[in-house]
Amino acid sequence: MGEPLKTFVGGTEVDVPNSIPDIRAALPEERRAEFERAINEAGVHEIQAVMRHWMLEAVPDPEAERILERLAQDEAERRNVS
Repeated sequence: MGEPLKTFVGGTEVDVPNSIPDIRAALPEERRAEFERAINEAGVHEIQAVMRHWMLEAVPDPEAERILERLAQDEAERRNVS
């Protein structure tokens, strides 16, 4: 399988799950069925993108989530003003 993948979350280096069983185990229980569906429906040309998406979702990043929530709120406010 090669060397473990790593990323930084809040300034701390963390392992990124990089196999289907490891990703499944790292996801919250309520997200696992959607993961299974995405993996099972992915074709040969899509499987890498699907795996990358779920690998990163399996590694919680509260700071990034706050930024995305703020951007979504800003966009909603912008649309209401227009």
